[in-house]
Amino acid sequence: MVFSLPPSPEDYRLVMVIIFFLIPFLFMMIALPQLIPKLRLKGHLVRDMYKKTLTEVPNNGGLILLLIAIFSLSILTLFYPKVITPINFTIIVVVVLFALYGLLDDMVNIGRPAKLILLYYCAYPLIPYITATVFFIPLIGEVDLSIFYLQIIIPTYVPVVANLVNMHSGFNGIAPGLSLMLLATLLLKTFVDGNLYNALFFLSLAGALLAYFFFENYPARIFWGNIGALSVGAAIGALIVTQGFIISGFVMLIPHTVNFLMYVYWRMNKQKYPIAKFGRERDDGTIEVPNPLTLKWVLPYYFRMTEKQGAYAMYALTAVFCVIGFYVPG
Repeated sequence: MVFSLPPSPEDYRLVMVIIFFLIPFLFMMIALPQLIPKLRLKGHLVRDMYKKTLTEVPNNGGLILLLIAIFSLSILTLFYPKVITPINFTIIVVVVLFALYGLLDDMVNIGRPAKLILLYYCAYPLIPYITATVFFIPLIGEVDLSIFYLQIIIPTYVPVVANLVNMHSGFNGIAPGLSLMLLATLLLKTFVDGNLYNALFFLSLAGALLAYFFFENYPARIFWGNIGALSVGAAIGALIVTQGFIISGFVMLIPHTVNFLMYVYWRMNKQKYPIAKFGRERDDGTIEVPNPLTLKWVLPYYFRMTEKQGAYAMYALTAVFCVIGFYVPG
């Protein structure tokens, strides 16, 4: 007779991680090939600007991504009712609010002041679930941010991250690809810290996002639109603040932050550098960009590169900062 040890709690936790990641991944892989032709048939199309010939791609795939992540988590609560903590549902509410704002942003221009106010309060429901306001800051030590963290940093950090994700886009697959890298690194850090039960929605979102990335990666068959960028960006911001990864999250987002600062410089010098949202594809397949004032345009401005090569360069850069951020405490 062969005796074996019973599964350890770590074994159960690993199985649960696989299930919460795999189910939405499979649902997305099945659903998207069915839904993309229907979106095209209904005329929900936008132009792929970095293609020499006129190419139209279905838009608002972020709505499908979010629905499948939430649906998968709902189904799994039937089998794992005790591990779904209330914070998971609060995070869903916050992410859905950002998605609804993204939908509104696609329909009408409500103005920058209203945007700042709305997104600030969209992140407000997270505040009751923050249990620690003391953080270790490298070279400084422990700092208690107290009410400043609860009332200022949390509801500001989330919309800032959402907008950083929304701005660092343009090439096929770049925004969902970079977001997947950030989300995966943050989840791995959460898993190591042993606090994954409060992040199960992010795990489902990551599974769905991995499958979705295959369809928006070059050449894109679907775009996720403002709905996808703002909702996934809000999820990344919410994961950072609820897990207390303020410093390490900032490190991981340095490329996104640099991209934003370059844009600010561009806007301040718009007489010298006219505003342009896109470049174009040359006859040889490389891309021509107006200036080097967004991060993704720096290399193509000085070197002949294809859109795919430009996207891979951004993946490599963000990967470096994700690795650094993973080892940064707090």
